[in-house]
Amino acid sequence: MRRSLFFAVTALGLLAAPPVAAQNGDGALPRIFFDCEGPNCNSEYYRTEIDWVNWVRDRQDADLHVIVTSQNTGAGGREYQLDILGVGAHEGYEDQVRYSSLPTDTERESLDGLTGTLGLAFARFANEAGIRGLVEVMGRRSAPAEAGVVSAEEVEDPWNLWVFRLNGSANFDGEDTRENTRINSWVSANRVSPTWKINLFANVNYSHRRIEITDEPDFTDERTDYSFTQTVAYTLAEHWSVGFRSEVRRMVSANQDFRAEFSPAIEYSFFPYEDATRRAFTVYYQVGAAYRDYIEETIFGELSETRWEQSLEVEFSQRQPWGEAGLTVRGSHFLHDLDLYNVNLQGDIDFRIVRGFSVNARGNVGWVNDQIYLSGEDATSAEELLDLVRRGQSFTYGMQVGFSLQFGSIYNNVVNNRFGGGGGGGGGGR
Repeated sequence: MRRSLFFAVTALGLLAAPPVAAQNGDGALPRIFFDCEGPNCNSEYYRTEIDWVNWVRDRQDADLHVIVTSQNTGAGGREYQLDILGVGAHEGYEDQVRYSSLPTDTERESLDGLTGTLGLAFARFANEAGIRGLVEVMGRRSAPAEAGVVSAEEVEDPWNLWVFRLNGSANFDGEDTRENTRINSWVSANRVSPTWKINLFANVNYSHRRIEITDEPDFTDERTDYSFTQTVAYTLAEHWSVGFRSEVRRMVSANQDFRAEFSPAIEYSFFPYEDATRRAFTVYYQVGAAYRDYIEETIFGELSETRWEQSLEVEFSQRQPWGEAGLTVRGSHFLHDLDLYNVNLQGDIDFRIVRGFSVNARGNVGWVNDQIYLSGEDATSAEELLDLVRRGQSFTYGMQVGFSLQFGSIYNNVVNNRFGGGGGGGGGGR
């Protein structure tokens, strides 16, 4: 749909707002529970611009549950999917609209576009629910609807759908006893069409660190890392994709002066790819060879080697009215020695138990036995303390649990931005 929604309604002229008194609890107005994650989930902006509905903080008090998900477009913009689900007396009502921002849009332009899309969705619900006099529609002259990808007949594109990005940064900080210098730069080239997806990425990182140590020589560390990675995917069928991943890299912390890898891959999606922002269940397999040239002799006595490796990854995620959850399992091993393996399991869940109360948990666990690149030389104490070199591991884990509890007024239409940045920090220097 891209911007096709806007030829019907202007973002600034969507409505004539009801009286303020009606906004603060009048049951005749649609009650909206806004459920958004990712860029431009600015609920205060939408509450300010769309003040002719009641925004509530609990799904159980709503007439509509709005789930907003998004993904990057080939041009570097973002496509937002808005799923509108009826709640309570409106159970069974379903609607879906999309909005695509351009890569050149400012944050305000993207917010305005999403505001207009939300307004149209609410107006459409009001019409279906028989709510009269809610909005006033102001029409525009019709404009051609835009598709996600334009054809050569519709526009002359000298770039042929390619999008390029350059980025660079430098950071310098220090004091009498230490100094740090970091210079980072990267460039990317991407082309996305319904059939092909091509991502090229290159970066160079330079760092210099000096630390004075009492009664010992200064510790200094200087290194340059680089990488050039390529990902190519082809739409083989509705649920199948094939392609490859390759890379050329230098990683000083991983004892690799040079690394080159090429791995063909295949992926199967149980759900249509169009549903990926709401639900995804994919199986991804790749196999390939990697050549490594080491800085120091490894624990296996190698200065260079070429090894074949295969991996399998299964990922499941979904976002529903009750919350969201995801689970990823990845396993890999070297073909020359099946005992050299890596298995990782990670998952997360955010679950609404009852009104205003939700629990969340995130965790990962891994079994590591494939660090063939480890240096046979012992790391210095400074390198270990500053985490400058990879060290042998056999097990990794991490976990986070939490909960959220809200209670009080269910209406949250009013936005007050006064003292927005006042009183912050409370730093220890006072």
